[in-house]
Amino acid sequence: MFRGQDVYYREAIRIWFILAFQAGAINIAGFLACHRFVSHVTGFPTFFADDLSKGDLSEAFNILLVPIFFVLGTMLSAWHVDRRIERKKAPRYTLVFSLICFMLIFVLLVGQLGYFGVFGEPLLYKRDYALMAILCAVSGIQNAVITTASGYRVRTTHLSGITTDFGIGLVNLWTKRKDKVTFDSELTINFYRFGTIVSFTLGGVAGAFAFKSLNYTGFILPLCTAIFVWRDAELRQRKALSKQSVPGV
Repeated sequence: MFRGQDVYYREAIRIWFILAFQAGAINIAGFLACHRFVSHVTGFPTFFADDLSKGDLSEAFNILLVPIFFVLGTMLSAWHVDRRIERKKAPRYTLVFSLICFMLIFVLLVGQLGYFGVFGEPLLYKRDYALMAILCAVSGIQNAVITTASGYRVRTTHLSGITTDFGIGLVNLWTKRKDKVTFDSELTINFYRFGTIVSFTLGGVAGAFAFKSLNYTGFILPLCTAIFVWRDAELRQRKALSKQSVPGV
């Protein structure tokens, strides 16, 4: 997809921003539906520790299942992308993005049919944990595939590292302002970092309005972005295959 190239060129950055927007929308969906964030796993060890300290082993076990599904999502992506790259084979980007689309469609339909209960109900039932687990798996797949595609330089499902890098980058812009080449490179990277933060935030804002108004139907929003990225990956794959089939290319 992008591995082996300059990941900060215009077309790549466009995809990063779209995926950050998507992650923001999915994260607010998890928060509004189940009262937990789902695009990153930072808070779950805290919830696990709190439940464990209360002696609520059942609840602690249930909450621990969710980040496990995030890991399973990353493993699935790694099997079809990272592993194939290491073996000098074509990564299956279209497959992993189609899986994201399928899982979002599944949540949309099953939620509409009422199997996930009332949107925004208290986190009391196994169905709520099932919904969180699916959304965490989606986030894990997305984060892993983009991490691999960018050569381990880009994350789109959380902002902690990017925000840290952005703060460091602002200082670098000042200290390296006399070196034009370094300054321009740092400026481009910081534009990506800032744009990712803004895109994630906008995804959260758009998602908040969508899910509060439409409930489970709001999953149409991240589904549309997922379909767009899947289609983009498919077109890139076809273009790459056509070049390989032309002699001298």
